[in-house]
Amino acid sequence: MILSCFIIDDEPLALGLIESYVSKTPFLKLTGKFSSAVAAVESVRETPPDVIFLDIQMAEISGMEFAQLVPDKTRIVFTTAFEKYALESYKVNALEYLLKPFGYPDFLQAANKALQWYQLNEKAITGPGKTTTDCIYVKSDYRLIQISLNKVLYIEGLKDYLKIFLEGETKPIITHLTMKAMEDMLPGNLFMRIHRSFIVQTNKIKVVEHNRIVFDKTYIPVSDSYKEVFLEFLDKRSLI
Repeated sequence: MILSCFIIDDEPLALGLIESYVSKTPFLKLTGKFSSAVAAVESVRETPPDVIFLDIQMAEISGMEFAQLVPDKTRIVFTTAFEKYALESYKVNALEYLLKPFGYPDFLQAANKALQWYQLNEKAITGPGKTTTDCIYVKSDYRLIQISLNKVLYIEGLKDYLKIFLEGETKPIITHLTMKAMEDMLPGNLFMRIHRSFIVQTNKIKVVEHNRIVFDKTYIPVSDSYKEVFLEFLDKRSLI
């Protein structure tokens, strides 16, 4: 799935930086770049994009005001240097709020959120008989790697880095992301946080032994703070 996007920002450096982020994200296609919200009004009405990376403090029309003109289907990612608008952004159904200066990992996380939103929306329209590719993109070893969610067994957190273990692969993919960022990115109906350092895909759980999930020779503990939710999950699917 390819998402069309606009960038609207009155700072030339920010405009150029976000454009560079878009250009190296395989599922994004830049269809409009504007240095003011006024310049983008006509385009957003005629050819609305899937996603808009939108600054807030701009002359004549602010990002918040412009968001009221955007079609419902278009997702908004605010890109701003001002934290004070974060709460207000939820009133216009913003998908993400990126605080400048932000790096590519934060941008990629927001873009992945948009991709997942459209994939889930397409599934809801097409119905259960048809499927779309469920995947995320992560940066690893200076490359952007596509990961099919149905191959993920579990994810281990190591401070600001993650190890993503895939079915059929001997080595994990290592990426610079926090557990919170990954948890927000993953669909909750497929993945569950069971420990401060572990997220597992629930339909890959085959064996549970003494409050530990067994993946081949790896034992993943279920911590006390997540045990109640995990046991409830097991109880709903247990025949015992």
